Amino acid sequence: MRKFLLPLVAACTLSSAAAASDSINYVNVAAEVRVDYQRNLVGSETVKSNTGFEGKYLNLMVNGDILPGLEYSWRQRFNKAPKDASFFDATDWAYIAYSIEGFKFSGGKQVVMIGGYEYDRAPIDLYSNSVFWNNVPCYQMGVSAGYNITPSDQLSFQVCQSPFYTPDNRDMYAYNLMWTGKHGIFSSIYSANLIEYERGRYISYLALGNRFDFGPVRLEADFMNRATSHQVYLFKDFSVMAELSYHPTNQWNFFAKYTHDQNRSGNAADYCVLPGTKLNMAGLGIEYFPVRNSRHTLRFHLNAFHAWGRNANSADVMQNKSSMFDLGVKWHVNIFSFTK
Repeated sequence: MRKFLLPLVAACTLSSAAAASDSINYVNVAAEVRVDYQRNLVGSETVKSNTGFEGKYLNLMVNGDILPGLEYSWRQRFNKAPKDASFFDATDWAYIAYSIEGFKFSGGKQVVMIGGYEYDRAPIDLYSNSVFWNNVPCYQMGVSAGYNITPSDQLSFQVCQSPFYTPDNRDMYAYNLMWTGKHGIFSSIYSANLIEYERGRYISYLALGNRFDFGPVRLEADFMNRATSHQVYLFKDFSVMAELSYHPTNQWNFFAKYTHDQNRSGNAADYCVLPGTKLNMAGLGIEYFPVRNSRHTLRFHLNAFHAWGRNANSADVMQNKSSMFDLGVKWHVNIFSFTK
């Protein structure tokens, strides 16, 4: 009887909410594309395999409400090949979420809750990034719950598949606690993470994302520390990411960025920033939006960065004395929406 009554009560509650609502947004379908011309140099030598025109992103997004308080969201990246013989490898996220009285519960494929503004931003809107960002698998299956502890602060907890699981061992998990807040000019995305990198072995993250808005000027400053047991916790394995931007009008944005990744921990627990890495990156860029409204966006961007130091991962684009010049266009189009 209990198994029958609980779903019935939930269904009646949602049906009553739907009847009280004037309208419901059942579905929104949108697509976004980014195409760049880039030139990659190491010293004065052109990296021919990473130079030329490139389709960076081709995304389809579908989201809406099933009933008031019950929503769904799906983003599929069509230019990303499945690596584990699964269609979900190219799915950034696909989840349902239910909100009630300050609580929000969700399940499905989600963004792993790691703090920091560089990590939080959509990949299609980033150009030059930290070594950590370039190597972390940030979308995984899981469940999460959040609560608005104040109108400006939310505390969330997530259990998800470890970003470092292997096809031979999927029974690995990550436990993530996140605080997001906004107080005047200051906003935050902080997290504490415990992530299984091998069966029964964990690496911990402390990620502190800070943002300050001064009218048309914005400063984002992230600090991330990574550590395992039997290791000095702070400043052995860490990353710093900072971006200063100026948007004098809705059409223009100018930005400068700096990142520093370092790992002198002496152990191999960090799969994102390998031991022996000490790499700096500095970049500049411009964005121009001739079209920017609630339904459509057209953006042209110009960006360049230079990296110096040592990256222990030879497969990364950013290496000692590497440079990148990038010129491209992004367009976002709302294809269809249905509201009743």
